[in-house]
Amino acid sequence: MAHDATTAADATAPGLRGLASDWGSDKQAFHVPWGKAMMWIFLLSDTFIFTCFLTGYMNVRASTRVQWPVPSEVFALDVAGTTVPLLLIAIMTFVLITSSGTMAMAVNMGYRRDRAKTATLMFVTAAFGAMFVGMQAFEWTKLIVDEGIRPWGNPLGAPQFGSFFFMITGFHGMHVSIGVIYLSVVALKVLRGDYENRGYEIVEITGLYWHFVDLVWVFIFAFFYLW
Repeated sequence: MAHDATTAADATAPGLRGLASDWGSDKQAFHVPWGKAMMWIFLLSDTFIFTCFLTGYMNVRASTRVQWPVPSEVFALDVAGTTVPLLLIAIMTFVLITSSGTMAMAVNMGYRRDRAKTATLMFVTAAFGAMFVGMQAFEWTKLIVDEGIRPWGNPLGAPQFGSFFFMITGFHGMHVSIGVIYLSVVALKVLRGDYENRGYEIVEITGLYWHFVDLVWVFIFAFFYLW
């Protein structure tokens, strides 16, 4: 009985003694669902990858002695005979940021267990993502066919421009494409009622992934198109 009382006292003790007791006892230290914890770990590892890519890009951009292409000229579109700088990029950014709003609403509807609205908003988010990938494919086609930019060369200036651009935007575009498939599959399962008994936690986990993809685009937009 005395031992049990001591153990109970240790479990509720303040300071380092209480912390050591919590970690040493056979119980959950952090009350985070397993699926959400794994998604955070995955996103953390992805953050390291994108950070390495962007850090390498900034280092090359700052150290190269060859003229770097001017983004407002490279990514301009001709509209009715007028050259509009960064028009397509602005639309792509607007679409992706809007998709974050629809995804947030989907998570909210999931908490309310509104199956139809949750699935609809997730499908809308996936549609925005598909639009983004389609516009990115148009952008790549324009740069490759019209401008002659390749991963190994660039007639407009520094050859590293093509390699970094296609690597980083391609890696991000792959994440968006995977997210579109992920959203669509989860939305179908929500609509089918697969999560009625288990809860809608998967919607929030999907939202974490999608918001991460949108956040990464903000940095790509700033470093590639505004710098």
